[in-house]
Amino acid sequence: QVQLVESGGGLVQSGGSLRLSCVVAGNIFSINYMGWYRQAPGEQRDLVASITRSGIRNYADSVKGRFTISRDNPENTVYLQMNSLKPEDTAVYYCNALSRGVLYWGRGTQVTVSS
Repeated sequence: QVQLVESGGGLVQSGGSLRLSCVVAGNIFSINYMGWYRQAPGEQRDLVASITRSGIRNYADSVKGRFTISRDNPENTVYLQMNSLKPEDTAVYYCNALSRGVLYWGRGTQVTVSS
């Protein structure tokens, strides 16, 4: 079992920055992959960024150069640093983790970017 809790969302003006955190609890040593996804109202949930156990990172084209995914192993936390935010980045952001073939999700944190 893996539990994920996101935090760090909020309201920010266009061009601003936020850092999202995802604290991981449970069987953390079995996690092979972690990612951040987002879902805007009426839209599907899309990948924003991911990081594998070996540290390989992947980003959606829409956030490349603006967002950075990282992890702090001693703190069991994965971060998403979001810079140069745009109104189209407004969404609920979810953290997920793949462990032994099972995909776990957090409850999400709202990010709202005003123009």
